[in-house]
Amino acid sequence: MKRIVMSLALVATLGLSLNSCRETKEKAEDAVENASEAANDAVDSAADAVEDAKEATSDAVDEATDATNDAIDSAKDAANDAVDAVKEGAEDMADDVKDAANDAVDKVKEAGNDAVEKAKGSIGN
Repeated sequence: MKRIVMSLALVATLGLSLNSCRETKEKAEDAVENASEAANDAVDSAADAVEDAKEATSDAVDEATDATNDAIDSAKDAANDAVDAVKEGAEDMADDVKDAANDAVDKVKEAGNDAVEKAKGSIGN
């Protein structure tokens, strides 16, 4: 804004010192009009730039929000998958322990039955 005012003052001063009053007045008016149009164009351009920056910022925030939500969802899914895998592993381990315990009980019963049979056989002899 200072440049515009300074430019107008410079143009007005040069115009007044170099030309006749009438020409100076017409040129000064033209210069003021041109400067005013240029200032209006600059203001319009600045307003457009601000609006574009607002839109770009809003889009960037939306994209960042979407990316963050996607990352959170992925992390939740991964955590749930890990929990499910641990549960399945624990269930499989419990089944294996049960099977091993049942096998041990069967072997103990079999050994007990064999011992009883041997004892019966040795008593009868």
